[in-house]
Amino acid sequence: MNTKLIMIASSLIMGGLGVIASFFPDEILRSFEQTPTDILRLFVQITGALYLGFAVMNWMAKTVLIGGIYARPLCIGNFSHFVIAGLALVRAVINNSTIKYLWVLTVIYLIFALLFSFVLFTSPKQVKK
Repeated sequence: MNTKLIMIASSLIMGGLGVIASFFPDEILRSFEQTPTDILRLFVQITGALYLGFAVMNWMAKTVLIGGIYARPLCIGNFSHFVIAGLALVRAVINNSTIKYLWVLTVIYLIFALLFSFVLFTSPKQVKK
């Protein structure tokens, strides 16, 4: 499997989410019918910073051989993030299925969870140059 494509795609998704959360916390909170308070804005912006940090890390590691024992911490971090957040999103969609973009985000997260589980539990193929 070409992990470079997975790393690029995940960094773009997380980078986009990070920019949105960092610069538009009020809009995010209102879309979930929450009144923007200082502490909620802060938590959304901190979450955005986490997404941006993960995005930069994935972007910088896109050319690294990943899978098996290679870059295992990076792979486990991505796998954990996408599995845990994916399960939380599934629960949120089951409880409130009216928010359309939540469905899209859930599907994206579950796809990345499957991809990173495959990368984590299989041995990478060395590309001959």
